[in-house]
Amino acid sequence: MERFNPLNDYLFLKLMGEKGDEEQCLAFLNAVLGSKSLKPVTLVKILENKTFVADVVGDKSSILDVRVETDIGEKINIEVQLKDLQNMEKRTLWYWGREYTKGISSGGKYNDLPKVININIVNFDNIKLEDFHTCFHLWEDEHHEYLLTDVLEIHFINMVKFRKLKNKDKRNKPLERWLGFFDINTSEEELKEIIKMDSAIKKAQERLDFVTQDKEVLREYHLREMAQYDWNTGINAATERGFEEGATQKQIEIAKNSLNKGLPIELIHEITGLDIETIQSL
Repeated sequence: MERFNPLNDYLFLKLMGEKGDEEQCLAFLNAVLGSKSLKPVTLVKILENKTFVADVVGDKSSILDVRVETDIGEKINIEVQLKDLQNMEKRTLWYWGREYTKGISSGGKYNDLPKVININIVNFDNIKLEDFHTCFHLWEDEHHEYLLTDVLEIHFINMVKFRKLKNKDKRNKPLERWLGFFDINTSEEELKEIIKMDSAIKKAQERLDFVTQDKEVLREYHLREMAQYDWNTGINAATERGFEEGATQKQIEIAKNSLNKGLPIELIHEITGLDIETIQSL
């Protein structure tokens, strides 16, 4: 039986970002905020995006994020990013700015601007700290206890570091339960235990079981998986080409230096592995 990856961002959107997903979305948000002793959320309104069509889902560069609004008007954006595009920090600030500036209309007051929280679930190391969960605000450089404003709050949840975490405490730490549920590498037995511990995770699993019975959802899920696979394959191929081109360039430099020193072509061939014709052309 196929095991579906909850961190496929299209499937994550189906589990957390549609009307009817409020229970599990709220529980996950409070697991994230509670692990940093931040103020809990009491109610969320999911802001659905109905524009996701097959060509968007199949586009490996498109971003499918979950957007919610709390009962006190705070905006929260959740993004899953499994591939490192080398721009995560700048992109999350752009997303934060987009949501923040949406909070004021023409002629509105600056006081109307909402607090915006970005939560990024990533599968690569972009924050060079040991913690698998980091949270950023606007603090004064020399007086770290002084917060300029709380309207900016950005979280990074690193699945790579979470998997390496020793002595996980899924029984007492809700965020670790959720990450165990999201992790495709979690064993079937452990997954069953996690679902038993948490009613919201049980609801998320039921939602996953339900939506993956839909042929169109499965098609788009696999489109998204293929987009990820194609991107990884392209990056690996480019890296290998880079290594090969780098190695060839190094061999040419060695051959040129050897020729300048008067070494025989046959010896240079043995040293560098370059063919005789290439060496002669130098």
